[in-house]
Amino acid sequence: MAITVTDPRPIERAEEILTPKALAFVEELHKRFAGTRMELLAARGVKRQQAADTGRLDFLPETQDVRNGDWKVAPAPSALQDRRVEMTGPATPAKMAINALNSGAKVWLADLEDASTPTWANVIDALLNLRDAATGRLSYTSPEGKEYTLRTDAPLAVVVARPRGWHMPETHLLIDGEPTVGALVDFGLHFFHTAKQLVMNGQGPYYYLPKLESHLEARLWNDVFVFAQDFLGLRQGTVRATVLIETIPAAFEMDEILYELRDHAAGLNAGRWDYLFSIIKYFRDAGQEFVLPDRATVAMTAPFMRAYTELLVKTCHRRGAFAMGGMAAVIPNRRHPEVTQAAFEKVRADKTREANDGFDGSWVAHPDLVPTCREAFDAVLGERPNQLDKQRPEVSVTAEQLLDIASAKGQVTEGGLRLNLYVAVAYTAVWLSGTGAVAIHNLMEDAATAEISRSQVWQQIRNKSVLADSGNTVTRELVERILGEETERLRTEFGDEAFRRYYEPASKLIGEICLSEDYTDFLTTPAYELVG
Repeated sequence: MAITVTDPRPIERAEEILTPKALAFVEELHKRFAGTRMELLAARGVKRQQAADTGRLDFLPETQDVRNGDWKVAPAPSALQDRRVEMTGPATPAKMAINALNSGAKVWLADLEDASTPTWANVIDALLNLRDAATGRLSYTSPEGKEYTLRTDAPLAVVVARPRGWHMPETHLLIDGEPTVGALVDFGLHFFHTAKQLVMNGQGPYYYLPKLESHLEARLWNDVFVFAQDFLGLRQGTVRATVLIETIPAAFEMDEILYELRDHAAGLNAGRWDYLFSIIKYFRDAGQEFVLPDRATVAMTAPFMRAYTELLVKTCHRRGAFAMGGMAAVIPNRRHPEVTQAAFEKVRADKTREANDGFDGSWVAHPDLVPTCREAFDAVLGERPNQLDKQRPEVSVTAEQLLDIASAKGQVTEGGLRLNLYVAVAYTAVWLSGTGAVAIHNLMEDAATAEISRSQVWQQIRNKSVLADSGNTVTRELVERILGEETERLRTEFGDEAFRRYYEPASKLIGEICLSEDYTDFLTTPAYELVG
């Protein structure tokens, strides 16, 4: 094998990350694990088709012993005992990384995945920022002369990095002329450059693992961790991983996922937006009973979402793992006090529900929401760092409850269709410009919400959904018309130059994937080809 860097210097100091030894480590990861990853990705499609054909998923009979067994994951290290507030966001630019570390949150999910466009410059800048944060050297001076530095008057947030999902390639690192695995590039370069320093800091290399669809995919990550720790001479169990349960098949394998990672597991997270996306994707052609109402009306209190979160808390605490709550999409707007007040109230209600359900902490997407989330969990936890002792023996969740999509209240409307197309185009345009998360109508939109939006449109065309507010049937022609109207609206909002560079190609891409006979598994895959 031979590794090639297509652009060795996308930003200044890139050579500090793209060192020969670091690249050799990534090459070794690829040699050992890329083949298994390809097999597992192929297995996803087979299982998805079986579920669509039958309209069913179920708990695996072959792993019943794991579900029934009396085992626990390794105890959490002290740095991860208290996770009551987790700030999420990209690790680039440096200003955002510093603000996240200084936010007062217990943990920062440093995101190289859904909240980050994986341009080569962004990937390397994020890794530089994370390495500089580990060594305490991260700083930034704005063009106006404002300085941003790491605070010394209070603890910084503990970094938990999120590499890309198994499906994403990295086209700027080639092995034998073929793209490498984005997840292995992100993990490999981060681990190589920060692991020993983080251990010296009294923490460790901690990770969030996204988009897993089976315990076999968790097993692959565990194999990666075992090899990586041996490679750098670190004690086994130094790495700790929290898995996002954000796909519907993973909801049926929570125990098994924790079991595969049991020496390295730190918990599970209720990745609610990707979870909804996964339900649509998995059952997109399984009939009308799997058509969700407008995404804005699907609340966490919907019966099938309650089943998912209740099962997650019970499973985690039974196994000694942390249960982490999901993202509240609403964000404050400092220029509009009434919007900010409404955001605080919604987040407080959401986090209070999670704390009372037994979650050990939760996510926020804006530093101003850290106190609100902390107050909700403080009220339940008090001086305790977590509530692993809340076992939830009364919870019993069936496969039917997890798949009871039809019980969700709400309707499919033309207003919802229009909003989906607007958000899908607006978000994709910003993604193409190099930013992976953006506020749209006072909601934090990232790849997950854009995926829900465009997937609902595809599913509604497929099922000829009738719109409750207009009586129209969703057809290709109707979608083309509304997409054109919403695209023109974006032109008036953002101007001709931005429209030509980003919004026009975004609209073209969204039109292609929504109107295609074939479903595109991930919006970011064809979008990645556009950013080069």
